[in-house]
Formats: sequence, structure tokens, C-alpha cells
Amino acid sequence: MRWKSCLAELNLRCFQLIALVDNGYNQFQALLEISIMETLANLESFVRSAETGSFSSAARRLALTPAAVSRNVAQLERNLGVRLFQRSTRGLTLSEAGERFLQTVQGGLDSIQGAIADITVNAGQPAGVLKLSAAPGFGMDYLLPLMPAFLERYPAVTPDWYFDNRPLDLIASGFDAAIGGGFDLPPGMVARELARMHLIAVASPEFMRGKRRPKDPAGLAELAGIVMRSPLSGRLRTYVMRNGAGAEMAVVQKPVMTVSGPDAIFPATLLGLGVGMVAVPHARPHLESGALERLLPDWHSDIGPVSLYFTSQKLLPAKTRVFVDFVTEAFRVQKLAQVLSVYGRG
Repeated sequence: MRWKSCLAELNLRCFQLIALVDNGYNQFQALLEISIMETLANLESFVRSAETGSFSSAARRLALTPAAVSRNVAQLERNLGVRLFQRSTRGLTLSEAGERFLQTVQGGLDSIQGAIADITVNAGQPAGVLKLSAAPGFGMDYLLPLMPAFLERYPAVTPDWYFDNRPLDLIASGFDAAIGGGFDLPPGMVARELARMHLIAVASPEFMRGKRRPKDPAGLAELAGIVMRSPLSGRLRTYVMRNGAGAEMAVVQKPVMTVSGPDAIFPATLLGLGVGMVAVPHARPHLESGALERLLPDWHSDIGPVSLYFTSQKLLPAKTRVFVDFVTEAFRVQKLAQVLSVYGRG
């Protein structure tokens, strides 16, 4: 039946409306302008007219003119290709087709209107599962500590963390946001830089006892090193260091041990196994305690930005938008960019 097809189309459009509300109130307003609202108005005019028995009574309930209600019903009849009412001077009587159609749509219309009322109230409210990715060490040191305050502010959001050092296809894997570096930026994704990550060469005093300190990065080749290899390609990671004068030089390391991720390099240096290229915030407290010493004090390696990756802001769900804003503000207030840099404190 054509009215069943009309109802199916209405339901489909309403589900599309509900799905898109998570993309923000602006998208909701735009969707209200399409023909779904015209179809809803026509259906409501029909249902209320059938309930009250006249266009005039329905118009009072709907705050419309009787002529507007009559036009809406007439348009619905044209779209369906059937007559829904028998009209007379004494009022309206449902046709046989109108009776069947009313039974089909009456409960559905109330449900749809309830859904629209609900999403109108809740449009743009942050809620739902937020799928997030970050490197294990960085995530646990700098992002997990932000979660108590985030969840207190947005209790309807459920962060779903994936801690992994491997590069990810953020869109194909369904992530809402990722924090890290080295991601390919596919179409539809944007990156907001939070900080620059700096590495420095460190070793334990026990390891360096009796050994000559290198004068430049090339001199690290004379010392045993803990070196990271790519978990994907298996190749050893190489770095370029820069000094205060702006000179650059490649780091040459002699591996005594290789590891698949940066989180293992730092404890290995503490154990006295060799020289490691370690992130500044991991090394700083141990430099201050004397457990580690910095080699090449004037040199560091900038391995690139730590960025927040997320989908284009035009279609950003509320849960993602508030997370992006929250993390960005936390980095600013807590001065985490300085903490990650050789130019920070200490």
C-alpha cells in the first residue's frame, strides 16, 4: 500500500534525524527544513482531524487555521493516492482506507513526535561511548590523570581507551579521537597540536663509570645503546639531534638491545644497560635525583608534534567536541607543552 510506503519513508527520515543529532544542533536545524517536517505536519493534521471529527477542531489543537489543516490533509491524500475522509457539511467521516491508515500511523506518529521532542531537548548534549587512542606511556602519564575531572563534568560520556604504539587508521577503526604523533592525516580528519615531544640522550652513572663522555651525537656510537625498532617494519629508529646554535647531527647508536616501543627504553637505561633516547618528562625526575645523567646537555631531538586528531569540526559529535576542548584546555592550564620540552622547567 502507498500509505505504508509513506510511513516507512517517514520512519527512515526520522531515524536519520535522530542519528544526525549527535553531530550538533546546527545539523539538527538544517534537517528540520527538509520535507520530513512537511510530512509530519500532514500526518498530524490527518490524525487530529480524525480524532476530533472536523478540520476546525483539529486546527484549534494544532494552533493552525482550518484552511491550513485542510490543505495538509489534501496534500497527504494526493501523496498517497487515496481519499482518507468523506467530507460533508456535517463534518468528516473516515473512508475505509482512512480507517486502516489511522490504525497504522496513529501510535507511530506519537512515538516520532516524542522522539523529536526528546532530541530537541538533548541536542548537542555530550553522551555515549568515546573511542580514543593513545600511546601507552603517554596516555597513562598525561591523559588518564585528566579523566576524573572530565568524567565529573561529562558523566554521560564513557571513554573507551585503546593504548597502542602502532599506527592506526583512525577513520576505518572507528575512533572518535586519538592523541599522539606520526598519524597520516586522511581526508575528513584534522590535527590540533598540543606540544612538541623532545628526546634527550641519558644513561645511568654506573653505566658511564670509566667511559668517555661523547662530544656530539656521532660519539654515541662508541657506547652501547638501547634502540627502538619499528613494530611494523622491524627497522631501527633513527634520530637527528639539534643543539642550541641550531646545528643538526644524526644520532649513531650501537645496539646492545632493541625494543619494540619507547616505554621499555627508559627502564632499561635505569638498569644500566646502555644509553637511551628518552622523552624529557620521563628523564627529568631521575636526572634531578641523580639516577640518570644527561649526555650531550646542549643537544636534543625533536620527534615532532603531539597532536589531537579528530574528524572535521563541521560534523563533530558533542562528546568528541567537549573532549577535544577539555584536553586542549588542560594542556594549556597545566603547561604540559613545557613539561614535554627541553625548554620547560628543570
